[in-house]
Amino acid sequence: MIEEDNDALENVNNENQETITKVTGMYKDWFLDYASYVILERAVPAIEDGFKPVQRRIMHSMKDLDDGRYNKVANIVGHTMQYHPHGDASIADAMVQIGQKDLLIDTQGNWGNILTGDRAAASRYIEARLSKFALDVVYNPKITEWQSSYDGRRKEPINLPVMFPLLLAQGAEGIAVGLSTKILPHNFLELIDASIKYLQGKRFKLVPDFPTAGIADFTNYNDGLRGGKVRCRARISQLNKNTLAITEIPFATTTTSLIDSILKANDKGKIKIKRIEDNTAADVEILVHLPSGISPDKTIDALYAFTSCETSISPLGCIIEDNKPLFIGVSEILRRSTDNTVQLLKSELEIKLNEFEEQWHFASLERIFIENRIYRDIEEEETWEGVINAIDKGLQPHIKHLKRAITVEDITRLTEIRIKRISKFDIDKAQQKIEALEDQIAEVKHHLANLIEYAIAYFQRLKKDYGEGRERKTEIRIFDDVDASKVVIRNTKLYVNREEGFIGTSLRKDEYVGDCSDIDDIIVFTKEGKMMVTKVDSKTFIGKNIIHVAVFKKKDKRTIYNMIYRDGKGGPSYIKRFAVTSITRDREYDLTNGNKGSTVWYFSANPNGEAEVVTIMLRQAGSIKKLKWDLDFADILIKGRASKGNLVTKYALKRVELKEKGVSTLKPRKIWFDDTVQRLNVDGRGELVGEFRGEDRILIITQAGIVKTIIPEITAHFDADMIAMEKWIPKKPISAIYYDGEKEKYYVKRFLVENESKEEVFISSHPDSQLEIVSTDWKPMAEVVFAKERGKDRRDNQEVNLEEFIAIKGISAQGNQLTKFKVNQINLLESLPYEAPEEVHAQDVEVVDEEVVSNNEEVDKSDSAPEIDMDDEGQITLF
Repeated sequence: MIEEDNDALENVNNENQETITKVTGMYKDWFLDYASYVILERAVPAIEDGFKPVQRRIMHSMKDLDDGRYNKVANIVGHTMQYHPHGDASIADAMVQIGQKDLLIDTQGNWGNILTGDRAAASRYIEARLSKFALDVVYNPKITEWQSSYDGRRKEPINLPVMFPLLLAQGAEGIAVGLSTKILPHNFLELIDASIKYLQGKRFKLVPDFPTAGIADFTNYNDGLRGGKVRCRARISQLNKNTLAITEIPFATTTTSLIDSILKANDKGKIKIKRIEDNTAADVEILVHLPSGISPDKTIDALYAFTSCETSISPLGCIIEDNKPLFIGVSEILRRSTDNTVQLLKSELEIKLNEFEEQWHFASLERIFIENRIYRDIEEEETWEGVINAIDKGLQPHIKHLKRAITVEDITRLTEIRIKRISKFDIDKAQQKIEALEDQIAEVKHHLANLIEYAIAYFQRLKKDYGEGRERKTEIRIFDDVDASKVVIRNTKLYVNREEGFIGTSLRKDEYVGDCSDIDDIIVFTKEGKMMVTKVDSKTFIGKNIIHVAVFKKKDKRTIYNMIYRDGKGGPSYIKRFAVTSITRDREYDLTNGNKGSTVWYFSANPNGEAEVVTIMLRQAGSIKKLKWDLDFADILIKGRASKGNLVTKYALKRVELKEKGVSTLKPRKIWFDDTVQRLNVDGRGELVGEFRGEDRILIITQAGIVKTIIPEITAHFDADMIAMEKWIPKKPISAIYYDGEKEKYYVKRFLVENESKEEVFISSHPDSQLEIVSTDWKPMAEVVFAKERGKDRRDNQEVNLEEFIAIKGISAQGNQLTKFKVNQINLLESLPYEAPEEVHAQDVEVVDEEVVSNNEEVDKSDSAPEIDMDDEGQITLF
C-alpha cells in the first residue's frame, strides 16, 4: 500500500515538472524579423519624406493615376495594392487619414469628420485627387530613387523627394513592437518661418497646432521628446448665467467622447448639469445647460478638472533613419528636413543645369550643321560609317567653342533632322534660342552658387502660394492648475455623532453637518483638544465628544480658530488663536499642552479671521475677588497650532460665554490679475487689482456695454472683450460715451452700478450701437475729433469734461447727446486730478503660512511657547 502511494506521488511530481525545449534554427530569429518589419515597414515614418510605407505607396499610386480629375478612392486603393502587400481596408483607412489632414489630397464626398468622429463613406462613394501643393513639393521622378515592389513586378520609390517638413505638418502616430511614435501636427506657416530662420542661422522654436483648434499649454512640450507633456483644453464661454458653450475641443477628442465624459462626470456627481445640446456641424457647438443656482465659472473649472474638456498628450518623437529607429526632437526633425530640402533643390538644379547644357550643345551643333551646309557632305557616302565620319570631319573646324566633345550619338541626332526643318531654318531664331539657353544656364549656376538664398526664396514662394487660410488655430496659453476640491459639486451629505465620535455620509439618523464631495477632506476637533483631518468616508471614528466638523481647505490662511482650554485636570486655562494650513492626513494632533485630562472650554471657527468678545466666569473659591470679566480675542496673537497660548487664569473656570460677535482682524487680501492665463491670483503675478476684504467686489466692464460686479474668487473666468477691471467702489461713478445705432448719434452718460448681483447693459440694444470710450476715473476727460464735411473746413478738436457735461443718472438712462456735428473719432484723455475719500478700517493683522510638510511626515513642534511673545517657530505671526 505504501509502495503504491509512493509510485502515485512520483507520477504526480513528474507531471508537474516543466519541460524546457530549446528553440534553435530559424525560430530564434522570427520574432526579431517580425519586430523589425513592424517598426520599419508599418508603424514609424521615415525622416526623409515623413511617410510610412503605406502612405508613400498611396501617394505614388495617386501620381500614377493623376490626370487632373477626381478618381474613386476604391480605384486608388486597388491600384495601391500593386505596391502594398496588405489588404484594401488598411490602405483605405490610411488614405482617409491623409485626406482629413487637408494638405496633400483634394477630397470630394463624405470623408468623415474629425470633430464629431464620424467615419468616412465607403471608398466606392468618395473621390480624391492630388492637391496642387502635393504636385509641387512631393514629386520629381528625376531625383527619385526606385526599388522593386514586394512582388518584383513594378518599381516604387524608396523615398519620395518631399521638399517640405511634411512630417511635422501632418504629425504621425504609430505603435510598433517595443516602441511607439507620437509626433504632433504643427502649423504650416510656422514651419516655413522656422525653416527660413534655420537657413538664416537664427534661432527658432516650434510648438504644435491642432486641427481641432482649442487652447493649449506647451510649457512642458520638451521639443516633442520623451517625457514632454502638452495640456489641451476646450474653448468654453458663458452664453448666459445658465448656459455654457463649447466651441472648440481638445486634440484627439471628438464631440461624442467629450459629451460622454461630461455625462459621466454628472452621473458621478462631480458636476451638475441640466442637459447637453449638440449643434455641431461644420463648427463645434455644444451647449451645456446648467440648473439655476449653479455657478458657471465654477462649472467651467469643473469641466476642465473632471471631463475630457482638458486632456494631456505625451509626445514622443521617433523616426526611421538609415533603417534604424531614432528618438529625436521636433527642432532636429525640422533641421534635417530643411537640410534634405536644400540637397533635393541642389540635385534638381544640377539636373536642370545638365539638361540646359545638353540643349545648348545640340542647338549649337544643329546651327553649325545647317548653317555650314555640312549635310551636303554625306550625299556621296554609301556606308553609315562614312556618313558619320563625313559629318564629324565637316564639324571639326567650327566646334572650338563647344563645352564637350562630339559623340556618335550627337552626330546620329543630326542625321535625324528632317529636310523640312532644314529648309525653314532661321539663323536669327536659332541664335536667340541659344542665347536664351545661356541665360538659363547662367541663372541655374547662380542659384547653385547661392543655394541657401535659393532655398529661402523657395520656402517664401510656398508660403505665398499655399499659406492662405493656414493661420494658427490653437491658442497658446499658460494654464493655472484647477484645484478639483474647490470646483467639485458637493452633493453628498455629511453627518456627525458627536457623543460617540463618528463622522460619515451614512449616519443619516445623526446630526447633519453640511454638503461634501467624495474627494473632500474633513477637519474635526474634539472636547479633549484633539484635531484630525481625514478623507470623507461612509463612517469614520475620530474620538468622542466632537465639538467642530467642517470641510478642510488646504493652505487656508483666512480661517482662524479661537480656543480656550484647560491644561490637565486641575491646571490653568489658556487662550490661543491659530490657523491650520498643512497637516498629515489621519494623524491626531493635540492642540493643548499635552497633559492628561485637558478639556476645551470655548471653541469657534472663523472663516475670515473674526475675533469675538467672550465673558470669563470663575468658580467661587477662597479669596478670589474678580469672578467675571470680558476677554477680546482681537488682543491675542495668531500663532502656530502647537503653541501653548496665553494664560487666562490659574483658577478653576465655571464657564465661558459669547458676549459679542467679532469682525475680521486679518489684513485685506491682495489680488492680482495675470493677463497671460486670464486669471486672478494671490501670488503676485500680473497687475495688482486691489486689496479686498470679505464684502469687497470686482467691477468688470466689457466692450459690449455690459457692467457687472463679482466676488473676487480665484476661479473666476473673464470674457475676451473685457476692457476694464478694478476693485469696485460703490460711490464711484462710471462715465461712458457710446454710439446709438438707432438714432445714429453719440451720447454721454454717467451712472452708478445699481444691482451688484447681476450684469447690466448700459448702451442701447440696437445691433449697430457700440461703446466708444468708458472711464472709471472721478474726473475723466475726452477729446472729440470732428469729421470734415463737404464744402466746410474741419472743426477744431473739442475737449469735454465728462463730470461737468452730465450729472450722474440711472444706468438705464439714455444720457445727453455729445454733439450734433459729424464725429470722426473720440479719444480718452488723461483725467483731471482728484483726491478720492479714504476708506477707514479697523486695525489689521496678517497671517503667514505655516511650515509646509510632506504628505507622509510632519515636523514636530514644541509643546510650549512664551505667553505673549511671537511664536519662536515663526509659523503664524501677528503684525
